[in-house]
Amino acid sequence: METVPVVVPQMGVVEEFILLEWLVDDGSSVAEGQALATIETEKTELEVESPASGQLQILLSPSPEPIQIADPLAIIVSG
Repeated sequence: METVPVVVPQMGVVEEFILLEWLVDDGSSVAEGQALATIETEKTELEVESPASGQLQILLSPSPEPIQIADPLAIIVSG
């Protein structure tokens, strides 16, 4: 089995964001490129896409607390 972390890609000088909601349930099968979650930065709201196909395992819950760009939100288990 291979695991692929779900992280927010670097966006210029943005260093943190807020996880607003998951669009897919924990344990669901997802496709590469599928929208998984909605996040908010200082300037915009956007969706985080799946980096691979497989089963979603959520690591973080929506919260008003800021999350660092490099922190994984979930993992995709494939294989």
